[in-house]
Amino acid sequence: MARFWSIKAVRTILTLWFVVTFAFVVLRLSGDPVQALLGPDATNDEIAHFTELWGLDRPLPEQYLAYAGRIAVGDFGVSYRDGREAVDLIGERVPWTLLLGITSYVLAILVGVPAGIIAALNRGRLIDRLIMSLAVFGFALPYFFSGILLILLFSLTLRWLPSSGTGGIEHLIMPALTLGLFHAGALARFTRSAMLDVLSKLYMRAAAAKGVPPARRILRHALPNAAIPVVTILGLNLGQLVAGAIIVEVVFAWPGVGRLLVTAVTSRDLAVVQALVLLIAATMIVANLVVDLLYGVLDPRIRAAR
Repeated sequence: MARFWSIKAVRTILTLWFVVTFAFVVLRLSGDPVQALLGPDATNDEIAHFTELWGLDRPLPEQYLAYAGRIAVGDFGVSYRDGREAVDLIGERVPWTLLLGITSYVLAILVGVPAGIIAALNRGRLIDRLIMSLAVFGFALPYFFSGILLILLFSLTLRWLPSSGTGGIEHLIMPALTLGLFHAGALARFTRSAMLDVLSKLYMRAAAAKGVPPARRILRHALPNAAIPVVTILGLNLGQLVAGAIIVEVVFAWPGVGRLLVTAVTSRDLAVVQALVLLIAATMIVANLVVDLLYGVLDPRIRAAR
């Protein structure tokens, strides 16, 4: 077990280092952030002053070593745009993204997993085809398109919900539906496939031959064995929720980290972009670690192998 977690820790550190390095190099090779921030009317003296002030006149390796040293002690730099600590800016937006992400995630599980189970238990019947058709429809629609459709229906036509901003729970419904239903569709398809695979196993037929009631066969034998592949897709969905939130937050003017990332990239606010890229990468790594932990909980053979 100690060797397993040591390998995981080393792999996590190397992945984060690669992400930090990649973001650092790409952002500096993609243009001059000083000109992007100051605009076309900036004088040469102003550009030279801020280039020196932010250390962008130094050689790239020197900038990288200074940046890596600051990251190692938890200093993510200051926003070029408004002069505040990048961590403070991100900290103000994280609760909004967490609210949207957790609500969407719970919605995806509550809709996707039961729908996949019901479809598998009714394989080939009308309800199976109906659920899978809705799942494909929900999964096929891009975030921005389904979000705009919801705004057209519930805001402009029916006038039931606000189209953007924050306030009460009514502001959360459409962004959460846009994210949650997309992942519910993928989850339903994956759950159905996992359940069908388990239902075809010999031990399920043996349990039926012994007269084990259907409900007990499903709850005691089918669901635990189908849970491992479903947990895998749940971990991937968690990472995709963070990426999808970027688009959804822009569509619905939701004040989360996704919208902050778009603003920071547009204005080439390097410190904020780098910190957000690191945060998103860390979120996906943590999601994978949680999935690994759940593997051991769900299957004792995996726990013993470690």
